[in-house]
Amino acid sequence: MNLMFKSTRNEQNSVTASQAIVKGIADDGGLFIPEKIPKIDFKIEDIVDWGYQELAYNVLKLILSDFTKEELEYCINGAYDEKFDTNIIAPLKSVKDVFFLELFHGKTLAFKDMALSILPYLLKIAARKNGVDEEIVILTATSGDTGKAALEGFADVDGTKIIVFFPEDGVSPVQKRQMITQKGKNTFVAGIKGNFDDAQTGVKKIFADKSFSDELKEKGYIFSSANSINIGRLAPQIVYYFYSYAQMLKSGNIKAGDKINFTVPTGNFGNILAGFYAEKMGLPINRLVCASNENKVLYDFFKTGKYDVNRKFIVTVSPSMDILISSNLERFLYHMCEDAGKTRQLMDSLNKNGNYKFDIENEYISAEYADVSETFKAIKNLYDETGYIMDTHTAVAYAAYNKYKNNSNDDTKNVIVSTASPFKFAKDVCFALNDEYKDIDPFDALKILAKLNKSEVPAAIKNIDKREILHKDIIEKDGLKDFIISRLV
Repeated sequence: MNLMFKSTRNEQNSVTASQAIVKGIADDGGLFIPEKIPKIDFKIEDIVDWGYQELAYNVLKLILSDFTKEELEYCINGAYDEKFDTNIIAPLKSVKDVFFLELFHGKTLAFKDMALSILPYLLKIAARKNGVDEEIVILTATSGDTGKAALEGFADVDGTKIIVFFPEDGVSPVQKRQMITQKGKNTFVAGIKGNFDDAQTGVKKIFADKSFSDELKEKGYIFSSANSINIGRLAPQIVYYFYSYAQMLKSGNIKAGDKINFTVPTGNFGNILAGFYAEKMGLPINRLVCASNENKVLYDFFKTGKYDVNRKFIVTVSPSMDILISSNLERFLYHMCEDAGKTRQLMDSLNKNGNYKFDIENEYISAEYADVSETFKAIKNLYDETGYIMDTHTAVAYAAYNKYKNNSNDDTKNVIVSTASPFKFAKDVCFALNDEYKDIDPFDALKILAKLNKSEVPAAIKNIDKREILHKDIIEKDGLKDFIISRLV
């Protein structure tokens, strides 16, 4: 029997996994969640000898249950191949007293590759399974990494177009250049005069605009999403939590059944939510530590129960976390109260008042945060002690982990979820290591970082400053619909 999915805001209408993937977001504006989180049907010790592909199949078959074995294997084998620079796909590095799960070995050097390498395959099969004849328009807001990973995944994929909006002044120079130099006849990119929340809110409004959707459907288009609001983006992220556990078992750092902690740099709440799902499926997790930067809306929520976006938006050195409206928190709220009516009320309050109150007593997630100075200090101290270089987002998590450990006296083995290569944020990483690099050119910083790291500049961004700029549009934050119309109609 297939696992069905329902909206966080309406428990009545269920869809299959493939239908949820095609739609991206529910008609009522809610997010699709499984009616029941499935339990693993294998022993945890079995995963020790599985490669990433085999583990991905055994996890995803439980969630995406209306995909056949052949369909899933096709998607998995197409996604996790030589496009990653290591056969391990997601290596686990032991550094000092923690482990770093390196999720940046894909084509765009960020953890988004782990899911966005497979989403185009899943979407293509899902469309075929459901008789979708229209061209699918992938509509995506990005705080930096999702945009490039989605563009890379969907570029020149038949039957799709992809439109990406990013905050013009809210991403790193490398992230921006990755997006605006993207090739592909079906790719469209625009910077907006605003922050990520403006871009994300604009995209959500378009998804909720039924008349606009109907208008475009008449012209042969339907919308879907590559953000983690799409269950086809979120589900593959569950796999690497199991995979890190398998590597710890294989190395002898833990025994089967031992619980571990994960510290996750968090913005839109999708990555850490995947860890929550992994625990509910049966992965032995003791605690998930939600690491925030100075835009600490999630930290405040988990400490006080009040979610409040009525605050100053801060542009930091970890731009992919510069988010005040964390979309995937809605899924977590539903799982905490199991009441679609309550979840809808909370989201209505957020939209109307910019805040809501929820009595948050959970046994799963703790929260810490790190400001810019603490982030830089974490990068420098770990490099001085070990020679290991973190990016600015991973450093937030490492600083938060140290705070959590000191405050809790929890000595459970901990995995830092490392979400990006330091080369994507080379200027800030170099400055953290030596303040003489404060004003260096961000692309010169790539070469300096390569010397410090005793490595080459990754091929994905080597000479990226010399690539032709193909996308030059900068639009107002209320101009998303007009941009879409200009590219599709």
